[in-house]
Amino acid sequence: MDGKASEKIRVLIVDDHAMVRQGLRTFLELQDTAALPIEVVGEAANGLEAVKAAHAIQPDIVLLDLVMPEMDGIQATSRILEASPRTRVVILTSFGEEDKVMPAIRAGAQGYLLKDIPPDELVQAVREVYQGRVQLHPEIARKLMAAVAAEQDPPANQAAVPSENGLTEREREVLQLIADGRNNREIAETLVISEKTVKTHVSSILGKLHLDDRTQAAIYALRHGFSSNKT
Repeated sequence: MDGKASEKIRVLIVDDHAMVRQGLRTFLELQDTAALPIEVVGEAANGLEAVKAAHAIQPDIVLLDLVMPEMDGIQATSRILEASPRTRVVILTSFGEEDKVMPAIRAGAQGYLLKDIPPDELVQAVREVYQGRVQLHPEIARKLMAAVAAEQDPPANQAAVPSENGLTEREREVLQLIADGRNNREIAETLVISEKTVKTHVSSILGKLHLDDRTQAAIYALRHGFSSNKT
């Protein structure tokens, strides 16, 4: 991303309810004074339409519902990424069950948000995904980590974090909160530091642990016994 003033995040909205699409369009397009303006470049009412629209429009972001006629969001995610490889898919749904979360993530979704998300957080999530960062609703992050824990079942002797990772005490605190599904704002409030400082710590953690994003960091933390819910 070059940070030019003319740069816009081009979004395709996919939902089988016209009122939802209109509401999202109206709100997103009110953000045109932000550092990264958002432009809604298309709408679709089902997965088949979404794939066709993604191929034709090549949007930066697709906000995608899961439960739709013709083709659901999970099927559509992989098809969209085939049709438009540079597009990033963000699931925006009312359903947070594990049997929907895991397939969506495996299909290539870069984000999984629930429709109860505050509007300003949705806008921030779109910008974060545009910058290449995974965005998960805190409850979804917890379910994802629980599923990974069930699959991995790490032995007790792996519970301690390797000493050679070089994390500072503050970075360990941040990693614990990531493992608990907290976003940057919540981490900043908990540790009484700025969001900018949190972002710096997250970048340092990812670099030291050779990870690509905060989802991988959360999984790493889970596997090595990190938790902010200590008694």
